[in-house]
Amino acid sequence: MNADEFGVVSTTLANREDAERIAQSLLAEKLAACVQITGVDSRYVWKGDIVREPEFLLLIKTRAAQFENVIAHIKAQHPYEVPQILATPFTAGFVGYFDWLAENTRAP
Repeated sequence: MNADEFGVVSTTLANREDAERIAQSLLAEKLAACVQITGVDSRYVWKGDIVREPEFLLLIKTRAAQFENVIAHIKAQHPYEVPQILATPFTAGFVGYFDWLAENTRAP
């Protein structure tokens, strides 16, 4: 397996329940092999105002070939008007981890 066949998709949500729901659905659909959820203190500009909000960051490990499916899956369930959904391919890493990712995600 090559590193660039895999990557991480990230998104943020306002509450733990939404984060858990999206993580669970991605895993159940085998669109992700691993979803990490962590709390973050976000600051951003929204409609001209500087906002500071606690959020939950999801780091979703998947196949790069599934990026568009993962993005569409998140967008369909995400409550934000303009959600952060970013996909980043890996450039290097442990081959054993990539093998595990391949075993636990479905090919597109």
